[in-house]
Amino acid sequence: MEIDGGLTIVITGQQLRDALISGANNIANQRQLVDALNVFPVPDGDTGTNMSMSSSAAKRELKRVPDNAPVSQVADVCASALLRGARGNSGVILSLLFRGFSRGLKGQTEANAEQLVDALEKGVESAYKAVMKPTEGTILTVARLAATSARQALTPETTPQEIWHVILDAAQQALEQTPELLPVLKKAGVVDAGGQGLVVIFAGMAQVFDGQGILPMEEERQQAYADSQSIHPDRNAAGEYIGEITFTYCTEFLVVKEQEKNPTPEVLRAYLETIGDCVVVVDDDEIIKCHVHTDHPGQALEAALGHGHLTNLKIENMREQYEAQRASVVEAQSDQGFTYAPVDPSRAYGFVAVAAGEGVKKLFQDLGVDNVVSGGQTMNPSTDDILSAVHATPAKTVFVLPNNKNIIMAAEQVTKLADRQVIVLQTRTIPQGLAAMIAFDQELPAAENQINMQKAYERVGTGQVTFAARDSDYDGHKIKEGELLALENGKLAFTERDLTKAVVRLAKSLVHRDSSFVTLLYGEEISEELAQTVCDAVTAKLPDDLEVALINGGQPVYYFVISVE
Repeated sequence: MEIDGGLTIVITGQQLRDALISGANNIANQRQLVDALNVFPVPDGDTGTNMSMSSSAAKRELKRVPDNAPVSQVADVCASALLRGARGNSGVILSLLFRGFSRGLKGQTEANAEQLVDALEKGVESAYKAVMKPTEGTILTVARLAATSARQALTPETTPQEIWHVILDAAQQALEQTPELLPVLKKAGVVDAGGQGLVVIFAGMAQVFDGQGILPMEEERQQAYADSQSIHPDRNAAGEYIGEITFTYCTEFLVVKEQEKNPTPEVLRAYLETIGDCVVVVDDDEIIKCHVHTDHPGQALEAALGHGHLTNLKIENMREQYEAQRASVVEAQSDQGFTYAPVDPSRAYGFVAVAAGEGVKKLFQDLGVDNVVSGGQTMNPSTDDILSAVHATPAKTVFVLPNNKNIIMAAEQVTKLADRQVIVLQTRTIPQGLAAMIAFDQELPAAENQINMQKAYERVGTGQVTFAARDSDYDGHKIKEGELLALENGKLAFTERDLTKAVVRLAKSLVHRDSSFVTLLYGEEISEELAQTVCDAVTAKLPDDLEVALINGGQPVYYFVISVE
């Protein structure tokens, strides 16, 4: 519907669909420019690439939505596809923004300016809630300030086009201020990459709202992105994502109080209310009886262990539709070769790990990992890739080991989509993932295993030697493209030009008085002879009582990965 001057009173489903497709095209066209804003010079799955691949997953599904669809359906399709296709932290945050956006448009056939603002505010709220420690000066800030400005500018006469330009302009202004909020951006002379990606998407959407049509995607990139999608047209998602069930598991247990732990039922009740609903906590002198509906029964049990030992545990999946729908699930093989497998009631535990390199993959498999998702630093797998691996693991509880800080958020989204219990361990490196697997005990309950595995991986020191993908001035280091970078537990420790010296120095830095084992995983570009030379040099410089092992990991990107336990 139009008023004078061609401005529309409402946005239709067709317009919203086309706007979202236009936004996806815009980030695809500009992904390299966004990638270039990344400050840390390590070669990785950069922000622009991750946001583009995530948006392209949504685009593929949106193109199937009919012209007469309501805005609520369009927003739901976009949010669901974004969630499954999300790659990297930036892709996951983008999916959370649009997940909240879809909830703001729930039940709407068309959307006026106020409803667009409401939806964006819900998107911001959703994203902030999902991030454990929100950092200002990022995509979150850009989205929040855009929503705030839109709310302030809104009047009964404001049109959707006008309000979207307020949102776009405010997002751009917020983006320009990100260096003032994050010193690392200011020192590098760049704005936040995730925030820039969001502005690019909003700008692409504005093209359609302004009546200029869908922004075209550059021809040479169309096929590459079509081939890279993880959303398959022949997959029926029933049994994977059922409706809008918020809390899946009915969790009940008794806590036998241990007075030395100073049990406090009020504190336990307050915590359970933060992770679910239908909370019942009743106590007497000896026990605390608990009931909660939650997506994270492991977290409930872990919290309860702080008050005593557990008994009478019962966890039930409330998605009753699943059993009826399971037979109708049509699950094509995923891009990574995973095929759907129903839960085997006799199998308590299964494992999924993310890793790259044949040697590294074999290490995980030897330790009992059922399915290894190919991925890591240069290619962050999508939520759907990890979900497919979980659904190919026929166990009642599946532990997921992301093994990279930029994959953790995508892995955590699987807990909302899977038809079985999923526990994501926040492993940030390959050595942490291996240590977690070694600590697993088949005889223990899931919650205790989660605690023990976490303690194990937190004790591991990780070193990584790679190369600088670009010139950079980072954290006091002037870095030249191609220089060796030594990372100690994820942080840049020093730069070096000699590989042997870099590995020796890094290994010595990681070793402490309680260390017993040092493992060197050498990458795909390192010959066996060079690896042995480096290993001999490391052994010569470390205390005699330390055991040093050399393993062909075959991993890309990292010349050496060092594990110290």
